[in-house]
Amino acid sequence: MGRLVPAVTRALDILELFLDGDGTLSAPEIVRKLQLPRTTVHELVTTLVARSYLVPLPDTPGRYRLGVRPYQLGSRYAEQLDLAAEGRQVARLVAETCDETVHVAILEDTDVIYIAKVDSTHAVRMVSAAGRRLPAHCTSVGKMLLASLPEAELAARIPDDARLSAMTPNSITDPAALRTALVEIRARGTAVESRESNPDVSCVAAPVRDRSGRVVAALSISVPMSRWSDERRAELARLAAKGAADLSERLGYRGV
Repeated sequence: MGRLVPAVTRALDILELFLDGDGTLSAPEIVRKLQLPRTTVHELVTTLVARSYLVPLPDTPGRYRLGVRPYQLGSRYAEQLDLAAEGRQVARLVAETCDETVHVAILEDTDVIYIAKVDSTHAVRMVSAAGRRLPAHCTSVGKMLLASLPEAELAARIPDDARLSAMTPNSITDPAALRTALVEIRARGTAVESRESNPDVSCVAAPVRDRSGRVVAALSISVPMSRWSDERRAELARLAAKGAADLSERLGYRGV
């Protein structure tokens, strides 16, 4: 690796300060936060303004906000993101941590489609494949994605008189019961599925958001019942939430 250029590092440090607070800063605030000489900050800010990375606030002299150039760079980065590719990388990291099968799935109508999957190394593990489609109401990823829909959109996809198919005796088949479960999922922030799509497997899932905050996918961890317990469920729910948050960050989501 080559030598880091101090001036470039300092300029990037200045830009990253604008990620916090209300997104505006003055030169003295930058000096104080970064402990840099005033002359250095003045020269760097002047350069960043000239290149449209920062712009002065018209109604508050001496204060700056991010300019159009960071937005253009961020937009180009977002255009190049591949949810499936990023999902596979994160799923692999999660699977290495828990040694269970990890999926990333998206919602299509009332089904989920698995777009990424990494297997457990255990001899006993969930058998599935990327590209597989399952009824959303029978899976943890699907219930997580349904719970993220606006009420009107959820009602349009699954009306009160909908006939929900069962994959196992534990599958939810009543729309009213499904809605009750979705309320609990929204409150908890993660979804759990216990032998609803496979009689021998339980799963936990968490939401994946894009840079706008919209839920675009869900990440789940699937576990054979022989390795399932309340303690394991809680542990995997935390891990799924962290993995989903990591994938969301890769997609540009910065949180609230």
